[in-house]
Amino acid sequence: MTILITGASGAIGRQVVQHLVDRGAAVRALVRDPSKVAFPAGVEVVQGDLLDVQATRRALAGVSTLFLLNGVVPDEFTQALVTLNLAREAGIARVVYLSVIHSDKYLNVPHFAGKFGVERMLEQMGFGATILRPAYFMQNDLTVKDVVLGHGVYPMPVGGKGLAMIDTRDIAQIAAIELLRRDASQPLPLQRINLVGPDTLTGDDVAGLWSAASGRPIAYGGDDTAAFEKNLLNFMPGWMAYDMRLMSERFLSEGMIPEAGDVERLTALLGRPLRSYRDFASEVCAAA
Repeated sequence: MTILITGASGAIGRQVVQHLVDRGAAVRALVRDPSKVAFPAGVEVVQGDLLDVQATRRALAGVSTLFLLNGVVPDEFTQALVTLNLAREAGIARVVYLSVIHSDKYLNVPHFAGKFGVERMLEQMGFGATILRPAYFMQNDLTVKDVVLGHGVYPMPVGGKGLAMIDTRDIAQIAAIELLRRDASQPLPLQRINLVGPDTLTGDDVAGLWSAASGRPIAYGGDDTAAFEKNLLNFMPGWMAYDMRLMSERFLSEGMIPEAGDVERLTALLGRPLRSYRDFASEVCAAA
């Protein structure tokens, strides 16, 4: 039984690979450039990407369970549809897919709508799938830590409704648990799991946690999504900056709110408490 990890060179994918290896699973990784990532001993590496049909066919051959993770790119939806068609062609019925919370609500946000389309394909093609729906990644805020600690401002426009921010380390561990559960069974019914942190935090809440962790006042930068988009243009293409702006506008209007029982379900699955944003901020400040 072999588990294929796509997106294996990314921050979450690498952690999923490590968790699986630590648990004795047979793991294959699909990566664009094997020279840029070091995997644990025993991991089989296939070079290619999800638009390379022949490479993806090679990667899927003999696989029992697929972890489908593909990044926010212009052809994300196409990548996923091609991969799932090839997975069905290869006789693979077990899939764990990394989607996003509220993918069915934030439908004007391109990467949310694309992930919801993939969820529908998983349903309509009859895959035995776990659809993981993470909220905002705590580690997204590593990109702004210098602004927070250097200028005393938390600049992400997360608004006042609240986001159930989750640590990517928890996402990776839950993904590995679900992959092993799927891999060890006959195909199970499709299931969706919201991946959330223990607290639902507003912009002011997050600034307060940074203040406590750093020992200095940190202010919330406010809800200016146009300014947010303009800043993002300094280091990402325009289509992506606009996608992120549209997402932040939904943060302001709706938030990312867990459903009843989400935190308890994840705590039971992990066998420990979820990592908190307070701990994340403290770790960042201690390392600064």
